[in-house]
Amino acid sequence: MNLTHLLRTVLATSSVAFLVACGTSSPSPSAAQQTLGIQQIRNATLKVEYAGTTFLIDPMLAKKGAYPGFEGTYNSHLRNPLVDLPLPLGEVMKADAIIVTHTHLDHWDEVARQRLPKGMPIFVQDEKDAISIRQDGFTDVRVLTESTVFNGTRLSKTGGQHGDDKTMAVAGELLGSVSGVVFQRPGHKTVYVAGDTVWNRHVEDALQQYKPDVIILNTGYARIQGLEGSIIMGKEDLLRAHQAAPKAMVIGTHMEAVNHGMQTRKELRDFIAEKGMDAQRVRVPADGEIYHF
Repeated sequence: MNLTHLLRTVLATSSVAFLVACGTSSPSPSAAQQTLGIQQIRNATLKVEYAGTTFLIDPMLAKKGAYPGFEGTYNSHLRNPLVDLPLPLGEVMKADAIIVTHTHLDHWDEVARQRLPKGMPIFVQDEKDAISIRQDGFTDVRVLTESTVFNGTRLSKTGGQHGDDKTMAVAGELLGSVSGVVFQRPGHKTVYVAGDTVWNRHVEDALQQYKPDVIILNTGYARIQGLEGSIIMGKEDLLRAHQAAPKAMVIGTHMEAVNHGMQTRKELRDFIAEKGMDAQRVRVPADGEIYHF
């Protein structure tokens, strides 16, 4: 089987953590409006509660083992997701809006397509993804820009690259476009969700432009057989973020839930300790774990 077929197959088939931080805002916002909550669900699926609005990001909602492993990737004999949701599906789906950074299976799956309310606002990276999701029956699909506003919160699309330059030269058309998002509001912490990207100028530009207080990186180090390196970030990138943004909280996620993710939480935590990173501002949430700040 050639690489192109393998990658086509990959892409075709392709817990609870709270960070509470309060800011000030005028005029005299309520405590709920000041609250920032970041909830690790599973894989790249997150909930961000920002200024009283709850965003569900990259929903992969199927039960454990619902899908075959991604053919042509490492550990493809394993079925995805590798673990169940840590919360009942109904609780996971409670949100005011959805953000889909890209439409690979492990970020937007069949259960999400079938079960999420068809009228819920969904923010996507481009018109191509918008058309695809509208075809699933969703009626309020919006394309993110650098100045999208929802319920008073600014949502800024950021760039990314689903593999290094060498990987993209071979498989860029198949890996496709990816994005991240930044949450901003006066008097509130700035949150940057990088999405499925490797560390590159897109990430560096976002850190420089937005100076986020909270940085969320997909650090599962997912790998495709026959290609060097990873198609998302890993432990070294967590260190880069820690050094590049010395005042920010850095969170590593997208681990231990899909077959081709090669980075475990234990390995990442051991690396954090080995490198002497500040454990108070570098976190690796387990499914079901709760952080309060």
